[in-house]
Amino acid sequence: MTFADFDNQLLLQGPALARLTDEEFYDLCQHNPTLRLERTADHNIIAMPPAGSESSRKSSEIIFQLMLWNRQHRLGYVYESSAGFVLPDGSIRSPDAAWLSRAAFEGLSEAQRQGFPPVCPQFVVEVRSPSDGLAALRRKMEAYLANGVQLGILLDPTNEQATVYRPGQAPEELADFDRELSAEPVLPGFALDLRPLRRA
Repeated sequence: MTFADFDNQLLLQGPALARLTDEEFYDLCQHNPTLRLERTADHNIIAMPPAGSESSRKSSEIIFQLMLWNRQHRLGYVYESSAGFVLPDGSIRSPDAAWLSRAAFEGLSEAQRQGFPPVCPQFVVEVRSPSDGLAALRRKMEAYLANGVQLGILLDPTNEQATVYRPGQAPEELADFDRELSAEPVLPGFALDLRPLRRA
């Protein structure tokens, strides 16, 4: 097993890790709850530092807005960063915020719902922490799209920059957080208000 610095993240590599099943990786995560672990499509494991308080606060604001919308419309389910999803390429990722349609959720067995479900959310948000490498987050967003995400938003609160990812389109770069971002048509009627995320 080897260790490598991967855009300010700890990357664990080795043949033993490549042989871990999805269930064994889930078990590894449950036995190490203080670590934020994800798995790449190559079955390398990424260990990320805990989010700082400001990053956590801003991620919570996004979850709050998404939950309010979802409670009103009841079209699916909202997840925060402790939920992992087994994507079609074999990676296991944990977006800062995610939404899964009711139809996709109902296609999962009860056992799958209890672990890391083999399904790709339709909507994801990643919030860049000061320790996060931007290049790594951009690659992660592109991987989400390749696996079936219909709308992804990458937020960089420090620089007040947002990047919107949609399948078949170039990423849309937006400056300043004095705006709302529409999630139509993936989330009908939902617009993410970025103003609460602005620098104090």
